[in-house]
Amino acid sequence: MFNIKREDFIKRSTETLNAILDMLEDLAAVNLKELKVENTVLIMVDMINGFTREGALQSPRVEALIPEITRLSRVCGEQGIGKLAFADCHTQVSPEFGAYPVHCLAGTREGEVVDELKAVGGYELIEKNSTNGFLEEKFQEWLKANPQIDNFIVVGDCTDICVQQFAITLKTYYNIVNKNVRVIVPVNAVDTYDFAIHNGDLMQVMALYNMMGNGIEVVKGIED
Repeated sequence: MFNIKREDFIKRSTETLNAILDMLEDLAAVNLKELKVENTVLIMVDMINGFTREGALQSPRVEALIPEITRLSRVCGEQGIGKLAFADCHTQVSPEFGAYPVHCLAGTREGEVVDELKAVGGYELIEKNSTNGFLEEKFQEWLKANPQIDNFIVVGDCTDICVQQFAITLKTYYNIVNKNVRVIVPVNAVDTYDFAIHNGDLMQVMALYNMMGNGIEVVKGIED
């Protein structure tokens, strides 16, 4: 039985949110020069047309990420840092459509990376048929082929869904084998959407806090 005293819950939750906001406001940035080029990868999650510019799940909040992620992709390319780009790319019978509207079908423009990132290029594309790109066979093959990587910069959308699932699964994967890796999520390069009860600001804050509690290195941004 759900048994929460509403007034007490709201009061305590407000205090908690204020404390979390204080933590997030005090975050420091990470400079790319701190990270060895050969040990670092930039992972761009779902920066595609279907979440930025068209379709049932288009979001202006996600579209607003394009300039910063484009900058970061360009800088990483200039410094020789490897890049991966996940792209939601669903089959017609994807069970995910039971939870979300039909979106990003394979072979449609919705499932394509945004033009700005295409123009920068230099990334390996991994299509995914679920919210968690970690589980894709192509990513598993990439992991095995790149054992030297121990710095993962994860950007994109949505913070509380695909980004969070991928980052936490990646971190726990390495925990199993007792390998210390940095999974870095810059606040200024991830976001989520607003829709009905899905309060984008609240979901963003709680997802960032949840990742911090699971060993993810949430930072203000990535400097060059």
